[in-house]
Amino acid sequence: MEVVILEDEEQVGRVGADAVAQHVLADPSSVLGLATGSSPLPVYQELAARVRRAELSLAGCRAFLLDEYVGLPPGHPESYREVIMRDFVDHVDLIPAQVQGPDGLAEDVREACSAYEQAIADAGGVDVQLLGVGSDGHVAFNEPGSSLGSRTRIKTLTGQTRRDNARFFGGDVAAVPQHCITQGIGTILDARHLVLVAMGVAKAEAVHSLVEGAVSALWPASALQLHAHVTVILDGAAASRLQLKDYYREAYAVKPAWQGF
Repeated sequence: MEVVILEDEEQVGRVGADAVAQHVLADPSSVLGLATGSSPLPVYQELAARVRRAELSLAGCRAFLLDEYVGLPPGHPESYREVIMRDFVDHVDLIPAQVQGPDGLAEDVREACSAYEQAIADAGGVDVQLLGVGSDGHVAFNEPGSSLGSRTRIKTLTGQTRRDNARFFGGDVAAVPQHCITQGIGTILDARHLVLVAMGVAKAEAVHSLVEGAVSALWPASALQLHAHVTVILDGAAASRLQLKDYYREAYAVKPAWQGF
């Protein structure tokens, strides 16, 4: 696990984009794992800027989403497919038809989950997966108590998650779906390179548990410690609880130029 502590959002976006771009430059047909939420936005903005400057092309890539609500009608502005289109795909040359998410409208949701796992496998697996982390340590919709070996599945959203997400639905908790489909922790760990972005003091405890705590279902993101290639990109506030933060800063500062991510 490589921990990168940076000064501001602009640096976070640039370094996160570097981590993604190295895969695409090495293999223009790379498979990308995309996350919604505020954490990856600086990375998406920097990638879009590079595409506009013709420094990078995503036209040959495929992409898979981490999760999706169950039951939202097609085109609903808060479906995660619509969100990722708005936040990222509309601003780059990634072909929309090459972006796939879980089918939240499937008649047989369990079969849709199995089909999604198979689609990722048929694509050769995810080369680089972007992630955020919740203040309680969740990744995707794998909330505390989730199995660390879980696969794509249907989950019931907690009352707290629905209350937190009500702001995206006009403040109406009743409008927030009760269920979602999410990649499991085991599915996420299958990606070849995980790039997690966290900013702000509200994420500090989760980051501490993710990087330096015990691996536990109480902090699902801690399972990332079991992965061979993880890059954790933080601002100073998110890194404030790390006991070894000075070491992480020093190690990144003297990293050989050829090492990459």
